[in-house]
Amino acid sequence: MRGLACVLMFQTHCYDAWLGGEARNTGFLKASQLLGTLPAPLFLFLAGVSFALVTDKLVRNHLSTAEVTRTMARRGAEIFAFGLLFRLQEFLIAWGWAPWSDLLRVDVLNIIGLSMILMALTCGAILTISRNPRDSPQDMPPAGSYPARPSDIAKGLESGYGAGRRRTALVAGAITASAGIALLTPPLYTTWRPTWLPWPLESYIDGCHNLGAPQPWLFPLFPWAAFAFAGLAAGLILFSHRARSQPVKTLTLFAMVGAGGILGARQLDHSSLHLYSTYDYWHTSPNFLIMRIGLLLVICLLSYAWCRWGLGTRSFSPLIQLGQTSLLVYWVHIEFVYGRFSLLPKRSESIPAASRGLLEIFLFMLILSLLRTRIDWKKIVNFKKMTGRVQPA
Repeated sequence: MRGLACVLMFQTHCYDAWLGGEARNTGFLKASQLLGTLPAPLFLFLAGVSFALVTDKLVRNHLSTAEVTRTMARRGAEIFAFGLLFRLQEFLIAWGWAPWSDLLRVDVLNIIGLSMILMALTCGAILTISRNPRDSPQDMPPAGSYPARPSDIAKGLESGYGAGRRRTALVAGAITASAGIALLTPPLYTTWRPTWLPWPLESYIDGCHNLGAPQPWLFPLFPWAAFAFAGLAAGLILFSHRARSQPVKTLTLFAMVGAGGILGARQLDHSSLHLYSTYDYWHTSPNFLIMRIGLLLVICLLSYAWCRWGLGTRSFSPLIQLGQTSLLVYWVHIEFVYGRFSLLPKRSESIPAASRGLLEIFLFMLILSLLRTRIDWKKIVNFKKMTGRVQPA
């Protein structure tokens, strides 16, 4: 799924950056931009799923609730720091023409990091409140046994969460947080805008930046963090004992719920009933958020089928490879599409020329990903030290 998000991200950025003239007024670009509404939700949703998986590992390693919360919050802070570092890099590369306010732009890495911090705090609070003194970790599998059999994973989660009771509380809390963020987004963009905050802080709420109004190209907590909490709920369900023993049935149920959400969101969008005075389907409407979460749940089943019965079963899968280094390829490809080192002149290419550039970006990022994962750089450095080519510090 991360690899799919990378490919969709590549095509969105490449066509947006390079198409020019009449090509920008075609349905082709509109279709590309429509597909471009999925990468950010995919990355955030998968951040929530990964959060659930790593939390399972920490619970089975006998960490306390406070230690789990600190560990996951610290990881979120690291991602947030990467986001700030990325903005600094972009500013330095664009030195001379980029405004200083670009340093404070709210980007997707920033929101992934903050969402992880919020998930850590939410899970920590729920686990603390729902804790039963009778819960005991004595039946948990031994530390360091990750990855484990499905039965061992169930022991870790079920014992750590109190025989499913605390898991249920976590799933309910994640769904409530996702729904609450979705429902609060429209007023926070209009009548409840926190204009009393300095714009760098307000931008994390409504994406106003320094332009005085919410901007659709930014990634504030509202509504984007809702995808992370939705992924957290999905991950907690996926890693339960019952779901691990029946993955096809679980993911099929996910797809059915997703399809129902898509149909329901479409019906609400065409109805005359509106909860808010200002209705912006593409940017703030809960209906569109439900639509996208529904698509993500359907993609979960399709991705599982791809990896179990489709091309993902082959010895090498470009999508799986890109997904393993999604942060790296995200970081690097931006410079070769939007930055000074753009492969093609910006906003001046035809559809065939931009498509050729997209293929080059895909292959270049795939090679970069392979270099990152298939070469043991530590072994090379150690070999050079042993041969005297690199003097140890």
